[in-house]
Amino acid sequence: MYGTQKNLIRSRGFTLLEAVVSLLVLSIGMLGIGALFFDGLKSGRTAVYRTTAVYLAADMADRIRSNPAGGIAYADAGSDNVCQNVNNTCSAEQIAQEDKANWETEISEHLPPDADGTVTVDLGAGGATTIYTIDLSWPEAGFPEPLTYTLLVEL
Repeated sequence: MYGTQKNLIRSRGFTLLEAVVSLLVLSIGMLGIGALFFDGLKSGRTAVYRTTAVYLAADMADRIRSNPAGGIAYADAGSDNVCQNVNNTCSAEQIAQEDKANWETEISEHLPPDADGTVTVDLGAGGATTIYTIDLSWPEAGFPEPLTYTLLVEL
């Protein structure tokens, strides 16, 4: 009878070794969950920057479509000293420069530091078709090269 009572006492609860092993297994699982959470945050940030780049490129394309006479002025560097378009007194080139300056401000506000946006203009043969190439690039953690987005607009 004494042997059965000893076995009953031993079978109650966990030993210290069992508790340590269960904590080790739980810790490894939590490290895996933490790594997945970190990857999810990084992917979410990248997705937000890509979506923002698409929006900014489409915004510049809309500006170009609304002012097709601006032409080559969209390829020039934006200027802070442009016509404020009061009473429609601005030329198409001045509106293009103002659009470019506003667009560059949006890039600096919504994409990471060192982000860059350029517009190149190809007048084409005979000037019948103008192709605008809108490029955005920005540095992204975890990528060796900056990420880029390019949009072509043909007018």
